[in-house]
Amino acid sequence: MSHTVTLHRVFRAPAERLYRAFLTADALAKWLPPHGFICTVHQLDARVGGRFKMSFTNFSNSQGHSFGGEYLELNPNQHIRYTDVFDDPNLPGQMITSVSFTPVLCGTELKVEQQGIPVAIPPEMCYLGWQESLQLLALLVEAEVPAE
Repeated sequence: MSHTVTLHRVFRAPAERLYRAFLTADALAKWLPPHGFICTVHQLDARVGGRFKMSFTNFSNSQGHSFGGEYLELNPNQHIRYTDVFDDPNLPGQMITSVSFTPVLCGTELKVEQQGIPVAIPPEMCYLGWQESLQLLALLVEAEVPAE
């Protein structure tokens, strides 16, 4: 049996900026890895049917894991749905992640649902990792850097 986690957060940023942060390799490498990890994006083809491949490396011990998937739905600034599969045979199965972006008075409401998390990954650890990632996402998308 696999696990599902659901997350919800409101960002002080427009939906377009959040959507772009999910589909830009350099942005993903900056915000997606939870605390203590670094990310390398090996491939990212942000179109329906396009694929991505990345790896997370534990900065403390240099151990890592790689994963990839396919974009199933891309509705600009509103919704993303994609698959994730770990390269490690000890983490079998396919995860499906759905991300929705809804404009609200103060910014954008983000909802994430990740289904099919391998049993070997405790759901509370997955949830904690996502919370850390979303903290980093906020630092990226909520910053208002003046134009030069």
